[in-house]
Amino acid sequence: MAGALQRVRTNARPRVVSIILNTNRREDTLACLSSLAASTYEGHKAIVLDNASTDGSTEAIRSAFPEVDIIPLAGNLGYAGNNNVGIEAAVAAGAAWVLVLNEDTFVAPDCLARLIDVGESDPRIGILGPMVYHDGEPEVIQSAGGKFSRYWNAFHLGQNTPDEGQFAEPHDVDWISGCAILVRRSVIKQIGMIDPRYFYFWEETEWCLRASKAGWRIVHVPGAKLWHKGVQRDYRPQPVVTYYATRNRLLTLAKHRAPAFVRMIAWLQIIRTLASWTVRPKWRGMRDHRRAMWRGATDFLRRRWGGPVGL
Repeated sequence: MAGALQRVRTNARPRVVSIILNTNRREDTLACLSSLAASTYEGHKAIVLDNASTDGSTEAIRSAFPEVDIIPLAGNLGYAGNNNVGIEAAVAAGAAWVLVLNEDTFVAPDCLARLIDVGESDPRIGILGPMVYHDGEPEVIQSAGGKFSRYWNAFHLGQNTPDEGQFAEPHDVDWISGCAILVRRSVIKQIGMIDPRYFYFWEETEWCLRASKAGWRIVHVPGAKLWHKGVQRDYRPQPVVTYYATRNRLLTLAKHRAPAFVRMIAWLQIIRTLASWTVRPKWRGMRDHRRAMWRGATDFLRRRWGGPVGL
């Protein structure tokens, strides 16, 4: 009888569908799937979105994880558009929660269970995220959730600091790192998927902002642990990141009707940075970033969205 009751409780757990975007990252994707396969959470399914990989990814995934669905993508629509394909598939598969997960992440066995336990504790919680650590420094925080400054600059809480228990309990934040963002089905139904205009960068931030404005709580769960390879402590972004960061921040400010003084400060910051990168000798090496920032600002004014930009 006890065993039957345990099966009923297990079967009653909300269905979680993880979507993982893969582009020639076979080993990373296999490692990510291995960590999900070791999860203590039983109501889980994984979907891999393959972006025309030529490294044998799909064959390796089918061999190692035959239960994983693989969806080939017709074209590269960036983080935003590509993941929207997976989000739509996850909702169609009956997901109560959709986990958008980077292929270069590794989840702790109880990560999903801890996230769902918090999410199901309050129906107002719409989006959750785990504690993200640097892969090479497993006790150093990469993100304990994100916040906006007064001027709508987005930043990670706890970034590059050792985890000493300073984030002991689940706490409300403004946004969740896009490397692992868990979204309730009803949020997707209400506010829609990721805005495809963003293509890359700021898309998850704007998604969270949209959810928050619709009345949903955004919560970071420190007890749910995940390690991310993609952004290390000494991370130096490429000019393409400068382009999208510039254009997409301006898009977010416009889309969400940020106060006039916030938009003015954003433009002053851009002008000041462009001037510094042009005039000051020590920033001569930032020439490509200067060109990328200028193009990001002008493409915003011209309403040129998506990608790629050819930088």
